Amino acid sequence: MNLNTSSINDDETVSSVRKAIEHRATWMGLMCLEAEKHGADWESIARKAVSQTGMLHGKAIFEAMAEKTDMPEFSKAFLSELNKKLFEMEVTELSANKLEIEFNYCPLVSAWRKLGIDEERIKVLCDIAMDGDREIARQVGFDFALGGTIAKGNSCCEVLFRKPPA
Repeated sequence: MNLNTSSINDDETVSSVRKAIEHRATWMGLMCLEAEKHGADWESIARKAVSQTGMLHGKAIFEAMAEKTDMPEFSKAFLSELNKKLFEMEVTELSANKLEIEFNYCPLVSAWRKLGIDEERIKVLCDIAMDGDREIARQVGFDFALGGTIAKGNSCCEVLFRKPPA
């Protein structure tokens, strides 16, 4: 199991926003567990809700992009300096057709582990959370691929946005 240890611990803004993200991940985790207790298809419900959130964010990002098909332009809209710090992101490749990012810390996984949620369910919650990014990619017309994840025991989450072949 990846320990998901942050290396940015001396930035008050980062710590504060991470706590807010953890708080929201706590809501998500507890809502899903409670929905399951009541016999609801919690995974389907959560996926739909997170996808809708991604759709809203994706539309906003697309509207903010001056050049609608430019990957570097998308990168600027998607990766604020604060978000890079929150998730300890490293852009491993940025080209005209591809944006590859490693997320080296995840406050959502941290929150779910603090709740004592089992690792198999954390993998599902993580994948549901990534439905937001999948939908952002769809809204801007890019493909999305998820490699390894912290929730699956990898040292980082590997996220790839790419322009579809012409």
